[in-house]
Amino acid sequence: MPHDRAKSAAGLKALEFLTEGMVIGLGTGSTSQFFIKHLIEKCRNGFQIKAVATSIASETLAKEGGIPIVDIQSVDTLDLTVDGADEIDPEKRLIKGAGGALMREKIIASMSKEMIVIADETKLVKKLGKAPLPIEVIPFAIKATEKHLSNLGYTGKWRTEPDTSPFVTDNHNWIFDLTLPSNIDPAEEHRKITQIPGVVDTGFFLNLATRILIGQDDGSVVVQT
Repeated sequence: MPHDRAKSAAGLKALEFLTEGMVIGLGTGSTSQFFIKHLIEKCRNGFQIKAVATSIASETLAKEGGIPIVDIQSVDTLDLTVDGADEIDPEKRLIKGAGGALMREKIIASMSKEMIVIADETKLVKKLGKAPLPIEVIPFAIKATEKHLSNLGYTGKWRTEPDTSPFVTDNHNWIFDLTLPSNIDPAEEHRKITQIPGVVDTGFFLNLATRILIGQDDGSVVVQT
């Protein structure tokens, strides 16, 4: 797959920031899968760590590889989280949610003392908004929620599965992929959208990322702090 070497390199680099005994958050998505697989190998060589996961898919992968998973209800703080991103701007603001796990990802990132973002260089943008902004929405009165979004000038579409049925998150919610206008203020857009009844959260991750690891196709990694 395109940029797999870059994604793998970023995931491998993230291991350098772990120390034994940590409780960490595992992200969701193709780049996070590389990190989890590298971590599985490290744990098989005797490294001791515990984890929580941002999705059922990531938890399943980690469990099958032997990473000890902690009950999320038993912890209120994590040492760090390693996760990917769909877009990263120069201020380390992110858009996430292409994998549909944005709400759990944001909760776990906000629990963490540090959020390490792993990505390939195609995810770097000058301004957020080139990609759609995922919004997690309670599937009750969705026409009303969509109308509220339309009244604020937003357009977009409900995410669906290949069989055209609604995409359903691990939280049993739906995803609306919103097309953002140009020259946005991410904090203001987030504020307006989350005031709409039925909207759980947006894919804007502001003031959460602390370190960015950008993998390159030659296998090198650029670290941004």
